[in-house]
Amino acid sequence: MPARKARKPRPKSSPKKSLWLRVPLMVLAIPFALAVSGALLGAFALLLLNDRLPSLDAMLDYRPRIPLRVYTADGKLIGEFGEERRTFVHIEDVPQVMKNAVLAAEDTRFFEHIGIDPVGVARAAVTNLFAGGKEQGASTITMQLAREFFLTNERTYTRKIVEILLALRIEDTLSKQQIFELYLNQIYLGKRSYGFAAAARTYFDKPLAQLSAAEAAVLAGLPKAPSRFNPMVNPARAIERQRYILGRMREAGFLTQPEYQAAMTERLVFSPARADYPVQAPYVAELARQLAFDLYHEDIYSAGLKIYTTIDPVHQAAANAALEKGVVDYDRRHGFRGPERTIELPDDAHAADEAIDAALDDADIGNFLAAVVLEADPKRVVVSRGDGKPIEITGNDLKFVASALGPRANASRRLVRGSVIRISRDDDGSYRISQLPEVQAAFVSMDTHDGAVRALVGGFDFERNRFNRVVQAWRQPGSSFKPFIYSASLEKGFMTSTIVNDAPVLIDPARTGGQLWDPKNYDGKYEGPMPLHTALAKSKNMVSVRILDAIGPQYAQDYVSRFGFDPERHPAFLTMALGAGSVTPWRMVEAISVFANGGYRIEPYLIARITDSDGRLLAGAKPDRAGDEAVRAIDERNAFLMDSMLRDVVRIGTATRAKTLKRNDLAGKTGTTNDSVDAWFAGYQPSLAAVAWVGFDQPRKLGDRETGGGLALPIWIDYMATALKGVPEQPERPPDGVVRIDGQYYLSETRPGQGIASLGVAEEGVASGAEADRIRDQVF
Repeated sequence: MPARKARKPRPKSSPKKSLWLRVPLMVLAIPFALAVSGALLGAFALLLLNDRLPSLDAMLDYRPRIPLRVYTADGKLIGEFGEERRTFVHIEDVPQVMKNAVLAAEDTRFFEHIGIDPVGVARAAVTNLFAGGKEQGASTITMQLAREFFLTNERTYTRKIVEILLALRIEDTLSKQQIFELYLNQIYLGKRSYGFAAAARTYFDKPLAQLSAAEAAVLAGLPKAPSRFNPMVNPARAIERQRYILGRMREAGFLTQPEYQAAMTERLVFSPARADYPVQAPYVAELARQLAFDLYHEDIYSAGLKIYTTIDPVHQAAANAALEKGVVDYDRRHGFRGPERTIELPDDAHAADEAIDAALDDADIGNFLAAVVLEADPKRVVVSRGDGKPIEITGNDLKFVASALGPRANASRRLVRGSVIRISRDDDGSYRISQLPEVQAAFVSMDTHDGAVRALVGGFDFERNRFNRVVQAWRQPGSSFKPFIYSASLEKGFMTSTIVNDAPVLIDPARTGGQLWDPKNYDGKYEGPMPLHTALAKSKNMVSVRILDAIGPQYAQDYVSRFGFDPERHPAFLTMALGAGSVTPWRMVEAISVFANGGYRIEPYLIARITDSDGRLLAGAKPDRAGDEAVRAIDERNAFLMDSMLRDVVRIGTATRAKTLKRNDLAGKTGTTNDSVDAWFAGYQPSLAAVAWVGFDQPRKLGDRETGGGLALPIWIDYMATALKGVPEQPERPPDGVVRIDGQYYLSETRPGQGIASLGVAEEGVASGAEADRIRDQVF
């Protein structure tokens, strides 16, 4: 056996040399191991986070919270209800200048990256490293959209990672155009406005398509910090941000140099803090909202429903102006009541300005501007609106407050330094001292053939008092109720020429509901026997009482229900002859229309249709129409005779002021209640009926000489002057069964010699209960 070779002993390594080899390796191994571990942990975390990311269903089935919007018949916006203002717009309908401004401000490389922008991330990382925190986020449009839909605004690395993962998933699921469309509609831009279409309305009061480059740049600056760059609150910061974005647009090639220069010098006009709707109809909008709420409940505030009313914007504007003028004219007739209050004004100018600003904050109401008196004497008054520009009022503009100037003026009414008052601006630019009226009014008009409401004003000022007097105020109609009593009498054999005695009468308590009644004519004058049509034209109370007593209050109570009146609100007593019941202007316009349309009861309606946000019909009105015998209220011959008598009210009676309209087809009835508490005019042209009411919310006397003809009728006239422009005049057309004899119309079966010839003519002036029974027996 051969002998084994002996192994050579290994040379022992030097301990010093081994140590020097291990240390570098260890130094290199530690960060490598940490990096590998970090990568493995990061990958594991990303996998966990990715599995827990929210679903994109909210984006794929995008349903923005769009508010309820209310429109006129021709599509003009009059009201908006909801927490969020939104107007969804498709990407192809967004003007290019708006897209370019957003890209320049937020993400120039949006159409190039995959949802995250490495260049931007690197830039942000460097900035954050030197800042020692998380100063810059480098969020792309896609990342912002992910945050807007699914995340909060907290600044943590975890949220940022989730944001990045969501952005990648969004980019993998949706096209760039879809992402951009969602962003342009979803992003919050301040003032309850979501999306750029809503913001264009909020800040510039114009549609998105009409924005200039300068305006688009203002809006594009809002996503970064809506409050900080709000042009209404911080105009200087907003302009600074706008100029930066315009520069970015030029650098990106979105603007040429001339376009850039033009945008930089463009004067911006922002919407006022209280931007008006194109048509002022707040009572209409609120009533429409209430009606929609009854149908759809809370969903109306976020589902994007659209309510199209029957309101005609021209008619509505005319009604607004007429009612305001009528109320202000009444208020000025009754004099200046004194300042609203008085504040202490320091002698120091700066301190005084601060006191004025505090007193006038958000105090303007429509055309009634709040102001503080700086100086006052019989020749001039100097006021401040808090803008550092005193306004001097002199001459005729002081007449309204002449009694409140000077040392002899009543202390409670006197104008002194610090008095808070109202001023109004006239068409020529001058100011006059005014005051907020205390009296209220209501107005409503409707198409007599289908009931479509064309104008509705529920009060003098919606912001001060939202009580809608058109539908909520139950007031005594006074003499405006007489036509319905007269109509009832025609069914009982009375004729337009029946002679009725206009003489004083005492009514037994049993016939009035409990007390002796001594009714009087409004003017205290009695003219003796007169034809029925003349008595109505002159609004003779004694004639109405005799007619009602003759036909019977119970019959009349049943009869007036044909016009839509609630019998329970018109007790069957003789006081009903003078309108002692209660009605609303809404109910009155429905009732008076029966005489205008040939005898049909057509209920007024306000909502024409309701659609969803895409325009699909959800509900539509199906109004009754004059001519449908199913809704006939009274014989068309009765309606014609009443129409003829009501035209006499305008031609020779209490409404002759309406002759200024120079038409022969106007009819109606004035109404003034006891002590002039309520003033009415209910009238029509055959195609359009309208009712005006004036009074105080807490019933009190309007004034000794105030009547329906002097208060309510002028409002009606001013409205009709606009509403009837271009409407052909409609002559009287007697229906079959009506004959004309000696200039008067009669039912063919109750012409002279057949109908009741007279009533109360042989009386001595006092009708007891027994005498009234005798008259009734004679009538029947």
